[in-house]
Amino acid sequence: MNKKTIVIVGASRGIGAELVKLFAQNEKHRVIALSRNTSEMQRQFEGIDNVDFYSFDLSKNVFQQATSVFSDLQKIDVLINNAGYLVNKPFPELTEEDLQKSYQVNVIGVIETVQAALPTLNAKGAHIVNISSMGGYQGTVKFAGLTAYSTSKAAVCSFTELFAEEYKESTIKMNCLCLGAAQTEMLEEAFPGYQAPVSAEKMAEFIADFALKGHQWMNGKIIPVSLSTP
Repeated sequence: MNKKTIVIVGASRGIGAELVKLFAQNEKHRVIALSRNTSEMQRQFEGIDNVDFYSFDLSKNVFQQATSVFSDLQKIDVLINNAGYLVNKPFPELTEEDLQKSYQVNVIGVIETVQAALPTLNAKGAHIVNISSMGGYQGTVKFAGLTAYSTSKAAVCSFTELFAEEYKESTIKMNCLCLGAAQTEMLEEAFPGYQAPVSAEKMAEFIADFALKGHQWMNGKIIPVSLSTP
C-alpha cells in the first residue's frame, strides 16, 4: 500500500481516536490528529512515531488554524471530518448559542477545513469523508431533542453533494457517511445508559476501509451506516 497522509478532525476520543490508531498500524501512513483536547491526544498517541497531533478548535478561526497545520504537509490523501457537537434539549429550550455552536462546529467548521485543505490535497487523487448521522439522513426516524444536531448534520449531507458537483471534473472526491448509534462518549453524554449495537472500534474499521477505497467507486454519495432500518 502506498504511503498516505491522513488527517482526522475530532481525533481525541471515540471513533476519531480509534481511526488514528487503526491508520497508524500501517507504518507507511502519516496520521495527523486534530482536536481541542490536546492532553487526551497526548495520552493516547504520544510515542506513536507516525502520528502527529495538533490543537484544533472548530468553534472559531477554523480556516486560519487549518491553513497553519496543512501548510506543513506535502500532501493530504485522506481527510476525515469526524468532529461533532451534540445538544440534546427540548425544542422550546434551544438557545441561539446552542444553534450557533451546533452549526459552527458541525457545518461551518467542516466547510472551512475543506477550503483550507484544497491547496494540499493530493493532485493524483484525494478522498474527503464527512461524518454525518442517521439523524441527518432523509427519511429516517428522528428523535426529540436533537433539532440542532440533526439539522446541522443534514446540512453536511447537502454540502457533500454540492462540493462533489463543483469538483466532479477534479481528482478530489467527497462522500458522506451517516452513522447509526455507536458506543462513544458523545452518545453516552446525550443518552445516558443507552447501549449501542456497534462499538466505536468496529465503526472505525468500516470508516477507515471506506476512506482508503470508497472514492474509487463513489463521489457525492450520502451513505447510511446503521444496523437499524430507516
